Amino acid sequence: MEHPHFKHYLSKHNLGSHLESYLHRINPGSRLASHRWAAREPDWVIGALAGFGAGGIVMVLELAFAAAIGADPWRTPRLISALVLGSPALQFAGYSLEVVIAALAVHYLLGTFFGLVLAAIIAPFRLDSSTVMVVVAGAVFGLLLYLFNFYVITSVLPWFAEMRGWTTVLGHVEFGVMAGLLYRILERRR
Repeated sequence: MEHPHFKHYLSKHNLGSHLESYLHRINPGSRLASHRWAAREPDWVIGALAGFGAGGIVMVLELAFAAAIGADPWRTPRLISALVLGSPALQFAGYSLEVVIAALAVHYLLGTFFGLVLAAIIAPFRLDSSTVMVVVAGAVFGLLLYLFNFYVITSVLPWFAEMRGWTTVLGHVEFGVMAGLLYRILERRR
């Protein structure tokens, strides 16, 4: 419970602006930002680009990680391409141009869509006000995206259940972090 004279003390001694001034001297360009909802339109183009770019980064890292641990690097693209190609894409192992094209299309479309969703969350809450805030928001978004994809969507697409695990969690968190960072970086350059 707030002391009755607390607001009076803050305003009398102007502590809010002193704190903001001090933080600005420590980190020029920073300011205290409210993270309450405000009618602020996201930059949709940048949100789409951030999701597209983050999706590409995650995809390359997933392929490299699978190859590094000796797993079939084409298994994940087969699972993703099955959204478009159906279960026949799951019947074979190894490289297939058709599978790669379908997986790329699905992966980039979903990455772009989820980049737009993240932008719609970041902008009105001003979560892009600092690097730390956008990284945390992106990480939480990625974790929630993982839970949705692998515990809700798997009821419709059961073959994705085999991808549950810490590496997929990390991939989704990485996607959220990268999409959030890209959104902040690209937005600031505009």
